[in-house]
Amino acid sequence: MKAPQPYSFGYDVQDKESYNDFEHNEKSDYNVVSGSYRVVLPDSRVQIVTYKADANGYIADVKYEGEAKYPEYAVPQSKADASYSLPSYKAPEYKQPAYVAPAYAAPSYTTPAYKEPEYETPSYPTPSYTTPSYPAPAYPAPAYNAPAVYPKY
Repeated sequence: MKAPQPYSFGYDVQDKESYNDFEHNEKSDYNVVSGSYRVVLPDSRVQIVTYKADANGYIADVKYEGEAKYPEYAVPQSKADASYSLPSYKAPEYKQPAYVAPAYAAPSYTTPAYKEPEYETPSYPTPSYTTPSYPAPAYPAPAYNAPAVYPKY
Protein backbone atom coordinates (compact mmCIF):
# COMPACT_ATOMS: atom_id res chain seq x y z
CA MET A 1 0.00 0.00 0.00
CA LYS A 2 1.26 3.41 -0.87
CA ALA A 3 1.79 6.07 1.72
CA PRO A 4 -0.76 8.93 1.66
CA GLN A 5 0.17 11.74 -0.71
CA PRO A 6 -0.52 15.45 -0.18
CA TYR A 7 -3.15 16.94 -2.50
CA SER A 8 -5.28 20.01 -3.03
CA PHE A 9 -8.35 20.61 -5.19
CA GLY A 10 -11.27 22.97 -5.59
CA TYR A 11 -14.26 23.49 -7.87
CA ASP A 12 -17.45 25.49 -8.05
CA VAL A 13 -20.67 25.27 -10.07
CA GLN A 14 -23.09 28.06 -10.82
CA ASP A 15 -25.88 27.01 -13.17
CA LYS A 16 -28.83 29.40 -13.14
CA GLU A 17 -31.07 27.10 -15.22
CA SER A 18 -30.85 24.17 -12.82
CA TYR A 19 -30.50 26.35 -9.68
CA ASN A 20 -27.21 24.61 -8.83
CA ASP A 21 -24.81 26.84 -6.93
CA PHE A 22 -22.09 25.16 -4.86
CA GLU A 23 -18.35 25.20 -4.19
CA HIS A 24 -15.92 22.69 -2.66
CA ASN A 25 -12.25 23.09 -1.66
CA GLU A 26 -10.05 20.52 0.08
CA LYS A 27 -6.38 20.03 0.85
CA SER A 28 -4.34 17.42 2.66
CA ASP A 29 -0.84 17.03 3.94
CA TYR A 30 0.27 13.59 5.00
CA ASN A 31 -1.86 13.49 8.16
CA VAL A 32 -4.66 16.10 8.09
CA VAL A 33 -7.44 16.69 5.57
CA SER A 34 -9.14 20.07 5.75
CA GLY A 35 -11.60 21.84 3.54
CA SER A 36 -14.93 23.55 3.11
CA TYR A 37 -17.96 23.50 0.91
CA ARG A 38 -20.75 25.97 0.28
CA VAL A 39 -24.18 25.26 -1.18
CA VAL A 40 -27.25 27.41 -1.81
CA LEU A 41 -30.24 25.70 -0.23
CA PRO A 42 -33.76 25.62 -1.75
CA ASP A 43 -34.94 28.15 0.87
CA SER A 44 -32.26 30.60 -0.48
CA ARG A 45 -29.92 30.31 2.53
CA VAL A 46 -26.26 29.49 1.98
CA GLN A 47 -24.89 26.58 4.00
CA ILE A 48 -21.14 26.72 4.66
CA VAL A 49 -19.38 23.68 6.13
CA THR A 50 -15.74 23.88 7.21
CA TYR A 51 -14.20 20.57 8.23
CA LYS A 52 -11.01 18.90 9.41
CA ALA A 53 -10.27 15.19 9.58
CA ASP A 54 -7.21 13.68 11.24
CA ALA A 55 -6.27 10.78 13.50
CA ASN A 56 -8.63 12.17 16.17
CA GLY A 57 -11.71 12.07 13.93
CA TYR A 58 -13.86 14.35 11.78
CA ILE A 59 -14.81 17.82 13.03
CA ALA A 60 -17.23 19.99 11.06
CA ASP A 61 -18.40 23.55 11.63
CA VAL A 62 -21.73 24.31 9.92
CA LYS A 63 -22.92 27.91 9.37
CA TYR A 64 -25.82 29.43 7.51
CA GLU A 65 -25.93 32.81 5.78
CA GLY A 66 -29.11 34.60 4.82
CA GLU A 67 -32.69 34.11 5.86
CA ALA A 68 -35.04 31.38 4.73
CA LYS A 69 -37.63 32.57 2.22
CA TYR A 70 -40.72 30.61 1.39
CA PRO A 71 -43.21 31.73 -1.25
CA GLU A 72 -46.64 32.52 0.12
CA TYR A 73 -49.38 30.13 -0.75
CA ALA A 74 -52.12 31.91 -2.63
CA VAL A 75 -55.57 30.38 -2.63
CA PRO A 76 -56.79 30.26 -6.22
CA GLN A 77 -59.57 32.73 -6.78
CA SER A 78 -62.73 31.44 -8.42
CA LYS A 79 -64.47 33.51 -11.01
CA ALA A 80 -67.33 35.48 -9.58
CA ASP A 81 -68.99 35.48 -12.97
CA ALA A 82 -72.73 34.90 -12.64
CA SER A 83 -73.01 33.83 -16.26
CA TYR A 84 -71.50 30.44 -15.45
CA SER A 85 -74.03 27.64 -15.63
CA LEU A 86 -73.98 23.90 -15.67
CA PRO A 87 -73.09 22.26 -18.97
CA SER A 88 -76.01 22.10 -21.38
CA TYR A 89 -75.41 18.62 -22.74
CA LYS A 90 -77.54 15.72 -21.69
CA ALA A 91 -75.89 13.18 -19.43
CA PRO A 92 -75.69 9.77 -21.09
CA GLU A 93 -78.11 7.12 -19.99
CA TYR A 94 -76.60 3.77 -19.16
CA LYS A 95 -78.51 0.54 -19.34
CA GLN A 96 -78.14 -1.94 -16.56
CA PRO A 97 -75.65 -4.58 -17.75
CA ALA A 98 -77.29 -7.90 -18.49
CA TYR A 99 -75.12 -10.67 -17.13
CA VAL A 100 -75.98 -14.28 -17.62
CA ALA A 101 -75.17 -16.26 -14.54
CA PRO A 102 -72.76 -19.05 -15.39
CA ALA A 103 -74.08 -22.57 -15.05
CA TYR A 104 -71.79 -24.67 -12.90
CA ALA A 105 -72.03 -28.41 -12.95
CA ALA A 106 -71.48 -30.14 -9.64
CA PRO A 107 -68.12 -31.88 -9.62
CA SER A 108 -68.23 -35.61 -9.99
CA TYR A 109 -65.53 -37.65 -8.32
CA THR A 110 -64.74 -41.26 -8.90
CA THR A 111 -63.18 -43.28 -6.15
CA PRO A 112 -59.76 -44.44 -7.26
CA ALA A 113 -59.27 -48.18 -7.47
CA TYR A 114 -56.14 -49.19 -5.60
CA LYS A 115 -54.44 -52.36 -6.64
CA GLU A 116 -52.35 -54.42 -4.24
CA PRO A 117 -48.75 -54.08 -5.39
CA GLU A 118 -47.33 -57.19 -6.94
CA TYR A 119 -43.82 -57.97 -5.79
CA GLU A 120 -41.72 -60.81 -6.96
CA THR A 121 -39.80 -62.60 -4.27
CA PRO A 122 -36.17 -62.16 -5.12
CA SER A 123 -34.24 -65.33 -5.67
CA TYR A 124 -30.72 -65.30 -4.42
CA PRO A 125 -28.38 -68.19 -5.20
CA THR A 126 -26.97 -69.94 -2.18
CA PRO A 127 -23.38 -68.85 -1.75
CA SER A 128 -20.83 -71.56 -2.21
CA TYR A 129 -17.90 -71.33 0.16
CA THR A 130 -14.76 -73.34 -0.06
CA THR A 131 -12.79 -74.07 3.04
CA PRO A 132 -9.30 -72.68 2.67
CA SER A 133 -6.52 -75.17 3.05
CA TYR A 134 -3.50 -74.01 4.92
CA PRO A 135 -0.53 -76.35 4.93
CA ALA A 136 0.94 -76.84 8.38
CA PRO A 137 4.32 -75.16 8.63
CA ALA A 138 7.24 -77.52 8.79
CA TYR A 139 9.55 -76.41 11.57
CA PRO A 140 12.72 -78.29 12.22
CA ALA A 141 12.88 -79.84 15.66
CA PRO A 142 15.20 -77.88 17.96
CA ALA A 143 18.43 -79.47 18.90
CA TYR A 144 19.20 -79.22 22.60
CA ASN A 145 22.74 -79.36 23.88
CA ALA A 146 22.08 -79.44 27.56
CA PRO A 147 25.07 -78.89 29.83
CA ALA A 148 25.93 -81.77 32.02
CA VAL A 149 26.11 -79.67 35.17
CA TYR A 150 23.95 -76.70 35.94
CA PRO A 151 25.71 -73.79 37.60
CA LYS A 152 24.62 -72.85 41.14
CA TYR A 153 23.69 -69.37 41.88
